[in-house]
Amino acid sequence: MTVPLSILDLAIIGKGQTAAESFAGSVAMAQRAEELGYRRIWYAEHHNMSSIASSATSVLIAHIAAQTKTIRLGAGGVMLPNHAPLTIAEQFGTLETLHPGRIDLGLGRAPGSDQNTMRALRRDPMSADSFPQDVLELQGYLTGPTRIPGVEATPGKGTNVPLYILGSSLFGARLAAQLGLPYAFASHFAPNALQDAVAIYRREFRPSEQLDAPHVIAAVNVIAADSAADAQEMFQATKRARVSLFFGNGRVFSDDEADMILDSPQGQHMAQMMKYSAIGTPVAVLEYLEEFTRHADADELIVAHQSAAVADRLRSVELLAEVAGIADLAPRRA
Repeated sequence: MTVPLSILDLAIIGKGQTAAESFAGSVAMAQRAEELGYRRIWYAEHHNMSSIASSATSVLIAHIAAQTKTIRLGAGGVMLPNHAPLTIAEQFGTLETLHPGRIDLGLGRAPGSDQNTMRALRRDPMSADSFPQDVLELQGYLTGPTRIPGVEATPGKGTNVPLYILGSSLFGARLAAQLGLPYAFASHFAPNALQDAVAIYRREFRPSEQLDAPHVIAAVNVIAADSAADAQEMFQATKRARVSLFFGNGRVFSDDEADMILDSPQGQHMAQMMKYSAIGTPVAVLEYLEEFTRHADADELIVAHQSAAVADRLRSVELLAEVAGIADLAPRRA
């Protein structure tokens, strides 16, 4: 690989697993990724999803950080309209104080949930409209000066936790460019605007105190296995699990039922969400990622290892690291 590799850990709760088992798997993945030379691991804020355990993102980061030593950890991301900027500044200021030089803060403006869950979060449906102002307020708490006179984040002030704008549309690209922040595109589930968004970000980027040149992180699904057949079998299982997640309303479909739904127009649309997926043997995965890096014009890839079983995800992490030679890529902060 010519660019660094990072990991997006969705803290998957596999079939028959508990959240505790998911967290144990996330610890094991972080420890192994640290040994292998991955740059960072991010955890995403999702709510009311029975198969994803990373809802309390900052708490999970703290748990992982306490059991690792050097790998960067962060949110990929915090859905800022769900929270007061001061609260997030205090949480991530605390993390950075406890684990200096290791914490990232990616920010998104989506709810990370459905409409009913959004109401349960006490979120104002219009709160996304103030996302740019909320980012600046949060940045003030972490780097100074504060934008709210007389209000400081403790811990937080002076920690300079690096911010990243996450997005799947042109809005985030323009905001990241305007603020001079790194931009991470969620192409692992929202592929359509990838190239347009990256082009706009690079064209409109303005240097800032945090970043003097554009930095694009593109997300991509990965399942690396010892055989192509095993990888495809795991990928099919992943798509079946998504059918239950998106269409089940609490019900888990059988394999035959899930396959029928996958063949329907709704299923095809869901499958299109995973357009950017590197599935196969390590060599095939590496070839895909090299081409995807050029296609996305990316400075860094963040890969979501999608296998349901912890052992399979760990194997995918190891196989990719070995074939990509990522331990030879010198770490640096974006």
